[in-house]
Amino acid sequence: MTKPIRVGIAGLGRSGWNIHAYSLGQLPEHYKVTAVMDLNSERRAEAEEKFGCQSFDNYDALISADTDLIVVASPSHFHKDHTVQALGTGKHVIVEKPMAQNPEEAEAMIAAAQKADRVLTVNQNYRYKPSFRKVSEILKSGKLGEIIQIRISVHQFGRRWDWQTLKKYNGGILTNHGAHVIDWMLQHFNDDEPQIFSYMVDTPLYAGDADSHAKILIKPDDGPLMDVELTHASAYKQDYWTVMGTQGSLTGSQSDIRWKYFDPAAAPPLVLDTEPTPDRSYNREPLPFIEESMSFPSIPHEDMGYLYTDLYGAIRDGKPLEITAESVLRQMRIFERCREAAGWN
Repeated sequence: MTKPIRVGIAGLGRSGWNIHAYSLGQLPEHYKVTAVMDLNSERRAEAEEKFGCQSFDNYDALISADTDLIVVASPSHFHKDHTVQALGTGKHVIVEKPMAQNPEEAEAMIAAAQKADRVLTVNQNYRYKPSFRKVSEILKSGKLGEIIQIRISVHQFGRRWDWQTLKKYNGGILTNHGAHVIDWMLQHFNDDEPQIFSYMVDTPLYAGDADSHAKILIKPDDGPLMDVELTHASAYKQDYWTVMGTQGSLTGSQSDIRWKYFDPAAAPPLVLDTEPTPDRSYNREPLPFIEESMSFPSIPHEDMGYLYTDLYGAIRDGKPLEITAESVLRQMRIFERCREAAGWN
């Protein structure tokens, strides 16, 4: 029987503890948390009790411990240095999103993984969300016809005052929330130089100087218009998903979606007629719509289970990763262009 992969977790905050430690604990046949690192002694003690692991208050000690995989869940401005250091000691690495502060850092991380011949991946767990996978399936099916626009609206209203509201710590709503939804958009086109419009602004809702509202439009040569709206300034939320096609539309949230479409072959032929309309009316017809819907049960961190199972196969069996660091480098480059287009650098 193959021994579980020994894991060291750097950072026991929201992501390191609530997401990674929890998810790893659900896969005891694949993983064993053997070491953790955090500056907070209470957090270290909690991890020791839960996992029976070693704990450290500095990163050098963590990557010197007997582990196979390091989870870099430290604040995002440490991601590049912590990843490169861990790879340099022969560890595999999964780094929390956002991968890095800029494309150059991401490139250095990828180069370090190649040099060390170790696996490097990024926690883009939203690629495994059942709702995203179903939306992608519907788009590829052709039911909605040619896709004209995909819109994702991440709307909240609230104030923040933590480190993620500061530019110098790579904070802001684009990198925090955009790391998921921009990544989703990138799965629907291949153009590396799409047209980009970006509007980013800091508001009094954030204590720091990072962006709390971002509007991004991406138009690739080989795909529809991508419309992304990220904000902490919307007390009235709009639908999370809005997809428009030439044969129908889709809308909904991460827990429920519905889509309506028609088969052009089942409708009367569309024939141009320039004669006056009867009774001075508009052209209107009842199209033979088919409407479907789907709900997705809430299973805590179900997507992380898929991600860590995929990572296990890559480390133990050499299987190809679904989430490669190179695919996330595309996201870093889009972020850079968004900041440039918004005058945010």
